[in-house]
Amino acid sequence: MKQSLQLKLGQQLTMTPQLQQAIRLLQLSTLDLKQEIHEFLESNPLLELDDDEQIHHDIPASIESKSAADTTVDNNSEEPRVESEWTESIPEELSIDSNWDDTYQSSAAVSDHNSYEGDSDFESRNAPAESIQDHLIWQLNLTHMSDRDIEIAYAIIECVQPDGYLSISPDDIWESLGTELEDLDIEEVIAVQHRLQRFDPVGVCSIDLRDCLLVQLEAFQSHPLYKSTYNLIDHYLPLLGNRDFAQLSRKTKLKDEALKEVVNLIQQLNPRPGSVIDADDTDYVIPDVTVKKRHDVWQVELNNDALPPIKINETYSAMASTAAATAEDVTYIKTSLQEAKWFMKSLQSRNETLLKVASCIVSRQIDFFELGEEAMKPMVLHDVAEEVGMHESTISRVTTQKYMHTPKGIFELKYFFSSHVNTASGGECSSTAIRAMIKKLVSDEPAKKPLSDNKLAAILADQGIQVARRTVAKYREAMNIPPSNERKRLI
Repeated sequence: MKQSLQLKLGQQLTMTPQLQQAIRLLQLSTLDLKQEIHEFLESNPLLELDDDEQIHHDIPASIESKSAADTTVDNNSEEPRVESEWTESIPEELSIDSNWDDTYQSSAAVSDHNSYEGDSDFESRNAPAESIQDHLIWQLNLTHMSDRDIEIAYAIIECVQPDGYLSISPDDIWESLGTELEDLDIEEVIAVQHRLQRFDPVGVCSIDLRDCLLVQLEAFQSHPLYKSTYNLIDHYLPLLGNRDFAQLSRKTKLKDEALKEVVNLIQQLNPRPGSVIDADDTDYVIPDVTVKKRHDVWQVELNNDALPPIKINETYSAMASTAAATAEDVTYIKTSLQEAKWFMKSLQSRNETLLKVASCIVSRQIDFFELGEEAMKPMVLHDVAEEVGMHESTISRVTTQKYMHTPKGIFELKYFFSSHVNTASGGECSSTAIRAMIKKLVSDEPAKKPLSDNKLAAILADQGIQVARRTVAKYREAMNIPPSNERKRLI
């Protein structure tokens, strides 16, 4: 076969490093993106924190929505494009000897530097969380006890679980200390345990729930129903757990009003005292966008305080054109400057896309903001992707781990997406609205006769929403609502 050369024309999508970076930044959460920015600041000397002036925003800071019908998006700014179009709107070469603002306006993700001034509370916020053992040992060091009792107390504290209960019985602790302390009696271990149970939080180092509640109940000895409450906890706690109030009333010989007061007193006690000392680190949610209603108009704004302000270092960038710089230095500066400008452009594209998607969500879910969860409309990724002219994968990335601050609370953008259920009238109802209806029905149900899953499904069917009993059970469990037999309570 004879070899030959042929010329062909074709088009294909190329995943350039710049496009890969833009896609990666798009799917990062605010906390992850903040870390990414700080890592880029450490690795690239051409990029620095902007501590001199407040960044001006060129893209629209807010988008107003009046109703689901006439909600419009400001089209004066450049439309955020699909991932494959981002490379078309960015020049192949960003000029080295020009200012960044001459090529592209500063990113709206870059915020006021005032929120990133000196952190005076750094040590307290970054110190390791205190455990229940640390809290008890701190109190033990302030308590006057003999050396022998202190050694027993340390052994008991080591066996305390995060919920405040002992992992082993006092008998086991006594056996383990028998080889270390001479003539140790079980009564000594129990005496130290009883003393530790009065530490803060009261009830720690207990063996079981009954023991824990009885210790906490000592604070209510002046209560007129103290003896009745003590008797119920001591003998009939399983009946209370099963909410068998009729049996409880017969066993304790208490009338409904007195029994209700006793139950209310028990509910003031903490069944898990160790939960007061939470050793887990707190996860904070930083909203990416904010929705507010001003003059009967819903406005969507980017949270400009979420990320640190950044800018191009003009001193280093000017060194590329100085005669004193070597060829190697000029090459390094130009490469770093190009990377810094691409990074800022990727941040700009991310926020343009985020603002446009969030505005579309608000415009389609106006009824939710006006009327509540029961007015939530069914919406899937395809609906938003079609309206904003992007791919569904882009919508999925921009709504994952991104949060919206609204007058009704903070929600992940994915919260506004839900499947639909057909109604008897031929319309559609979102699964989120059905969950809200179930929650409202449960909150208004009779105290002594809660609604079963079958009854809830029947009530929804009367409203034209056809859902099966197992679907109601699934939604109820997703909202952490216990079954009807566990929701029974006294009037």
